[in-house]
Amino acid sequence: MEINQTKFEKIKTSMRVGYFLATRDIKQSNKWTTLLIMFVMTLTFLNLNVVSGILVGLIQGSEEANKTHYTGDIIITPFLDRAYIEQSRDVEKIIETLPGYVAHTARYTEGGKVEENYRQTLEPNQIISSASGLVAGIDPIQEDKVTGLSTLIEEGSYLEPGDSNSILIGSSLLFKYTPVESPGFQTLKDTTVGSKVKLTINGNQREFVVKGVVLSKVGDVDSRIYMLDSELRKLIGRTDLNVDEIVVSLEDPSMADSAKAALIASGVGDVARVQTWIEAQPKFLKDIKVTFALLGNVIGSIGLAVASITIFIVIFVNAITRRRYIGILKGIGITKSAILFSYVLQSLFYSFAGVGLGMLIIFGFLKPFIAAHPINFPFSDGILVATISGTLIRAFILFIATIIAGFIPARIVIRQNTLSAILGR
Repeated sequence: MEINQTKFEKIKTSMRVGYFLATRDIKQSNKWTTLLIMFVMTLTFLNLNVVSGILVGLIQGSEEANKTHYTGDIIITPFLDRAYIEQSRDVEKIIETLPGYVAHTARYTEGGKVEENYRQTLEPNQIISSASGLVAGIDPIQEDKVTGLSTLIEEGSYLEPGDSNSILIGSSLLFKYTPVESPGFQTLKDTTVGSKVKLTINGNQREFVVKGVVLSKVGDVDSRIYMLDSELRKLIGRTDLNVDEIVVSLEDPSMADSAKAALIASGVGDVARVQTWIEAQPKFLKDIKVTFALLGNVIGSIGLAVASITIFIVIFVNAITRRRYIGILKGIGITKSAILFSYVLQSLFYSFAGVGLGMLIIFGFLKPFIAAHPINFPFSDGILVATISGTLIRAFILFIATIIAGFIPARIVIRQNTLSAILGR
């Protein structure tokens, strides 16, 4: 017991002496050098968190847009072997009783083709310019209440309940927004707001005026043609009130799973497919999210290696240039462990400073700023994904890396013969 207490006292003394030496060295070091090392550590910490956060946030922006403007919190669609949602009116009544229910919108959908310049005289072998997409018949007021479709109008104006001769057209169907020319994918080159186009659905044709262009960066939204649900029902000759999509908005998205369970328990699952917004996400979004997270970790690891090497060099140079000083410390009886501890503490000081400044920048400025001003990527409005738990894990990794990077060079120098170190040999 007495022996253990002696060892404990020795460790305690070494830590005290090491702490004294570390604080003394930091106070006496060049301020610009200290600031530069802290700056490097801050950039490293930002690299660890911001790069991966932006890459993941790029996809999360797409997920949020997909939920907000297309699927809502819950989306109900027909089974793959059914043409529409059976007993749609009964399903809608059940939806309105859900806990946390806010609103819902019902859509009729049908494949269609839009033709432009169809009144012009064609030359031999000339084909009318056209584009194909899914035609969605909507109640403009309900649709806007659930998905905010009116906020996505890039040109022109939103549909009104009396716009029986007007349509909205998705930006993916216009060459101006999607400049792609491919035999399997055609876009309209001359159509703008106010243009008259011919819409063909199931062999039925009718002329409409383009009232607005929809731009959302959500593929399933931008590739559609929107019109009044009553007009689409007439065009496709549907006499019942069964719809093809029902989208539900809840007070809290986290209630989606319980809402889905309630719908299935009420029998909705017997007549239609019920999915939460996460389940309805396209698979490629999930795959890209995993890929970008992996890329972020790879890039962050490179930054971590650079920071470790930087700390290694700083500590090594510091120890090498102070060999005589270290030799004298050893000569007057300062233990090796105390000297080692002092260099490890210096490494920790730099990493703590970098992590502290980095967290202040991320949570005090970057994250709220990017949330208010999303990054305008071509296919999404990117945000910065940074959680406290994830950031602390990366900070811990950085601490471990810097402790090792500070310990190794200090140990190399300290192991040198004391007399040789004092004499500078």
